[in-house]
Amino acid sequence: MSDDIQADAGHPGASYSPTGNPMKDGVGAASWAKDRADRCDLTLAGAPRIQPMSVLGDSYHVHPSDPDPRGMHVVDAHGVDVGVVSDIWVDQAEPQIRYLTVTLAGGGTALLPMGFAKVHKTHGHLKVEALLAAHFSEVPMPKAPDRITLLEEDKVVAYYAGGYRYAEPSRLEPFF
Repeated sequence: MSDDIQADAGHPGASYSPTGNPMKDGVGAASWAKDRADRCDLTLAGAPRIQPMSVLGDSYHVHPSDPDPRGMHVVDAHGVDVGVVSDIWVDQAEPQIRYLTVTLAGGGTALLPMGFAKVHKTHGHLKVEALLAAHFSEVPMPKAPDRITLLEEDKVVAYYAGGYRYAEPSRLEPFF
């Protein structure tokens, strides 16, 4: 939890509101576990459980009948181009795609949790409804380029989840 929060009332159990970057403050829709272990989840063999395919070599591949997201463009909630998928992060314990590395159009990279991406195979892109293009450069990144800790996972996923509420002012109001 960030220091950029304030209690909404002065009693124990009162809710907190973000006062800094609401998608990073660690409260509300973008909350993450403050005491989560800052270590990698490991396979039975002792290797980091989630790693990029570029590190894993030929151990994993995308099935020929499935769309390979590498090289696909990523667009934000309004259809604005964000960048291109450059790598796939695989969960080795439950073989599936967990994250995508997006090389951002403005430079740098961002991790994209696969659950927040909708693959549009016919259009050759992925759509991310949670964020706007400007938010991708602020996505929390792992300290190491070839592994992600449990705490880092919480922060990345919380950032995207928070985007559904905080990415633009119109999302702050209830839907009726």
